[in-house]
Amino acid sequence: MPNIRWLLALITRVHRFVYEATDGRLGANLGGKPMLLLTTVGRKSGVARTLPLLYVPDGDRVLVVGSNAGDDRAPAWWLNLQAKPEARVRVGREVYDVNARRAEGDEAEALWAKALVAYPPYADYRERTSRDIPIVVLERA
Repeated sequence: MPNIRWLLALITRVHRFVYEATDGRLGANLGGKPMLLLTTVGRKSGVARTLPLLYVPDGDRVLVVGSNAGDDRAPAWWLNLQAKPEARVRVGREVYDVNARRAEGDEAEALWAKALVAYPPYADYRERTSRDIPIVVLERA
């Protein structure tokens, strides 16, 4: 299979640009799936980085899945949140600070069930990798 990471990076940049340029009017929904913008601080660079992620609403909080499409490498945003769990999200036109934490134990299993309903391919991603894919809970700061 050809390496298409460059194409995915380009699509991500365009999506982020459209989301920000339209103040969340466009890009907050992609193919019927809710999308947010997550801004983390690079654990090595200290530079703020923003990217669009599919999310699962869960009451006053949102859930994101560190699947990296089933890659054996954890996504950089998750590594950044482990180093510094304070972040910022944009959900549509609303922007707010969050604290991130990994769901564990029974909570993680219950949240996985919600994530699988929202986006069934997560099951394939879990099978594709040997690493434990985290469910990340983003709670308002």
